[in-house]
Amino acid sequence: MLGLILTEKEMKEIEYLLKREMDEILFDFEDERIDYVVKRSMEERYAILFQLFSRITAPVNRVQYIRKRVHK
Repeated sequence: MLGLILTEKEMKEIEYLLKREMDEILFDFEDERIDYVVKRSMEERYAILFQLFSRITAPVNRVQYIRKRVHK
């Protein structure tokens, strides 16, 4: 287990970066030109980013980024 000490400003910056990256991935999920294999790796990346995001933000802010399982 690792620990990290951040200032409030650094925390907001990390939150902003995570939101931006997750928004971009969500946008790319809608693109039908992207192959299933690529979308699968995007889902794995999104899961990791969401875990990080959920550790630094309040539950109210997480709701809009909860992803329903679409691809199986």
